[in-house]
Amino acid sequence: MTCQMQHFGARRTSAGRSVRQSAVRPRRRHPPRRGAAAVELAVVLPLFVLLVFGTIEFGRMVMVQQLITNAAREGARSAVLDGATTAQVTAAVSSYLSAAAVSGASVVVSPDPPSSAPYGSSVTVTVSVPFEAVSWLPSPMYLGGKTLRAQCVMRRETVK
Repeated sequence: MTCQMQHFGARRTSAGRSVRQSAVRPRRRHPPRRGAAAVELAVVLPLFVLLVFGTIEFGRMVMVQQLITNAAREGARSAVLDGATTAQVTAAVSSYLSAAAVSGASVVVSPDPPSSAPYGSSVTVTVSVPFEAVSWLPSPMYLGGKTLRAQCVMRRETVK
């Protein structure tokens, strides 16, 4: 009596050799998926690009808004001093913005000249800039045509 040991999942061929079942089993044929990745890319890529450009644009808007707010505060600080002129206020704002590489801003000082305001009354400095002038994108998609505006109001410090 001969005892033959068979491996689990194996069978014998006509020549008596052991062959694994997976080698004999026919392979499943998957339907052809040529171009599926290209179609998925064509659907997802425009949405991804819009998301990235929107993030860049809104991030730049927040940054420039903070810069012009600080510039208006600097202008108001110079406007409330005794003997301040509108030219000095505009120069202070322009100096702050040029150090931050922001151009195209307009400055309005009220009252004009600020030294005409009596003691304790408020002096207002408004800085505005069109977003197209400060955008990092060639043509802003979401904020095109918008104007960023910041205003600072301080009390006049003059000697009575």
